[in-house]
Amino acid sequence: MAKPIKTNSTLTPELVKIIKVFGLISIALVILFSFFNDRRANNTGKDGDFRMSSSARIYFSNVRGINYEREFRTDAGMQIFRNKAFNNEDENPNLGLILILNPVKEEAYIYLEPINLDWPVSLRLKSAKGLESYSFENGNKADHLRYFEILKPAVKSSELIELQTDEGWIPIWTSLKEKEAIKTILEDFKNLTQ
Repeated sequence: MAKPIKTNSTLTPELVKIIKVFGLISIALVILFSFFNDRRANNTGKDGDFRMSSSARIYFSNVRGINYEREFRTDAGMQIFRNKAFNNEDENPNLGLILILNPVKEEAYIYLEPINLDWPVSLRLKSAKGLESYSFENGNKADHLRYFEILKPAVKSSELIELQTDEGWIPIWTSLKEKEAIKTILEDFKNLTQ
């Protein structure tokens, strides 16, 4: 006796067509979206804010570094760059921005350096919005980057930035040369860490 053929199969021709259509559309979407995948997850555990490429370091050291006094710290494996426009031998208190390159870790840091002052440093910004006061403590690289981010808009828009000393409030730049030096340092740090 012959066995009867089952007519209610789970994979009907219509269902196979639907699976093929949805499968092809899914594969097409994955391929399409892969072309727009510019940003990828950073699973390295390293902070990208300080990351410096070798080409940026070489360009800075050979071309832009001419405007800076260099100090090599062999004990830390770092290079410290101070802009020549700031006179560190001057007895007047001031605040300097220095760039620190760490070629071993391929990182660049910006550091607020009190000149003839001690930490904490009090600054105030005079702008169209009014007076804003800040107190900066000596900290790690992330703290100094945060200080840099606070000061950057004021420097770019040429707002008055004053530093509190024992004698009162004084501007952090006294000449156009110092003002341009601060802008140059900010630009160089941005170019190093892009």
